[in-house]
Amino acid sequence: MESADFHSHLALLDWQIELGATEAIMDAPVNRYDVPAVVEKPKAAAAPPVPINTPRVQEDPVAVAKERAAAAQNLDELRAAMVAFEHCALKKGARNLVFCDGVPGARVMIVGEAPDRDEDREGQPFVGRAGQLLDKMLGAVDMGRNHAEAPVYITNVLPWRPPQSRDPKPEEIAMMKPFLMRHIELAAPEVIVILGNWSCQALLGKRGISRLRGQWEEVAGRPALPMFHPTYLLRSPEFKREAWTDLLALKARLGNG
Repeated sequence: MESADFHSHLALLDWQIELGATEAIMDAPVNRYDVPAVVEKPKAAAAPPVPINTPRVQEDPVAVAKERAAAAQNLDELRAAMVAFEHCALKKGARNLVFCDGVPGARVMIVGEAPDRDEDREGQPFVGRAGQLLDKMLGAVDMGRNHAEAPVYITNVLPWRPPQSRDPKPEEIAMMKPFLMRHIELAAPEVIVILGNWSCQALLGKRGISRLRGQWEEVAGRPALPMFHPTYLLRSPEFKREAWTDLLALKARLGNG
């Protein structure tokens, strides 16, 4: 009996398919008017909370430089602080930090502008042609970076060479100036010699070396004498006479000290 029902039902289904039936419907009719007008959609799963990233506070390079420079209690600590300073992009393209040469504690401290290629390679200020000329200039007035009786101490405004030895940017000078001022305090010279326009910009806040040279100024409570940079004198040797006059003024100042 069950087998006959199965085969009769299957035959009926085949007949309906031949007639074109494509869907099976319910046994009883559905009253479409009873279907709810609005079908509730399943609630979507709650979205995970979006993490809130706390914005990173940008450090002020100048403020960082002031803090670290002030913390240095001697020249070795100052050099270490400058080595660890990561805010100056010049560091990434330079070979060496150029810190100083000569004798710490000397009566005269010479401040140049920025390292050139030779200084960057050697890690010392004024070691190329400009350095050779500076040594001759100092020797003419019985001074020198390692002179037995009248040594000098030498540094630069910037400790890293700018790309292609371009001029320093104002923001580079600003962020490295706290280290330079602390350098002067720790070296404690009696007199400062300022070589070139950019050194005048950093220490005096003004430029125009042709007008400023030979005129005594004051930096960190010390007398300071602007002079032509030796690199400028190599390009314009006709100004060596003025440089000689400034060297004699420096020697006279030290003789009266």
